[in-house]
Amino acid sequence: MAAVVGVDEAGRLAAGWRAQGKRVVLANGCFDLLHVGHVRYLQAARALGDALVVGLNSDASVRRLKGAGRPVMPAAERAELVAAVSGVDLVVVFEEDSADVLIARLRPDVHAKGTDYTPQSVPERATVAAVGATVAIAGDPKRHSTKDLIATILTRFGQTPR
Repeated sequence: MAAVVGVDEAGRLAAGWRAQGKRVVLANGCFDLLHVGHVRYLQAARALGDALVVGLNSDASVRRLKGAGRPVMPAAERAELVAAVSGVDLVVVFEEDSADVLIARLRPDVHAKGTDYTPQSVPERATVAAVGATVAIAGDPKRHSTKDLIATILTRFGQTPR
């Protein structure tokens, strides 16, 4: 199982991997109710390099991004689940709404985003370029989402989704 560490420790570990000649990949997201789309994204991101760091949005960040009622699970539990996914080397919880600060601190070789993005629509693309990294789109087509999973659960158990 991967370690869950703070931003400063993640930066030190990423620098160590780069010093060893390893290609560091950063993937990020909320990962609220881990589903197959998340796993496929992380596996595809891992295939882009030698070490995969996953940035996980904090609870406050998820609330700002996803709205009331989210996250469903607290950051510590989401981090533990993501850390258990094969191929993940490190998980770091970050407070900001975008991964810009994390990218600047970790200086990955590749910033992997899911297929709901294009290289031009990645919000952090300027920061990625500034640290000399590249953007890569990873994972299968966006056919899975936590919002849809929640709606399915509510519908199957007789409640109307919001």
